[in-house]
Amino acid sequence: MNIKELVIKEIEKTPEPILEEVFDFIVFLKNKSNIISETVILSESSLEKDWLKPEEDDAWAYL
Repeated sequence: MNIKELVIKEIEKTPEPILEEVFDFIVFLKNKSNIISETVILSESSLEKDWLKPEEDDAWAYL
């Protein structure tokens, strides 16, 4: 049984008030993931200016 099937099985046994919270949590997790992805994409071009400096390469060379 995969995780989706296990979740569905638990949902079928869960009372309605708890399902409302579960739904809210699922929506939150999906939105959180999208927000993080968008932030990374949007900040990349502004941070790229610093990343491409020779001083940055020197600072991270020992890693």
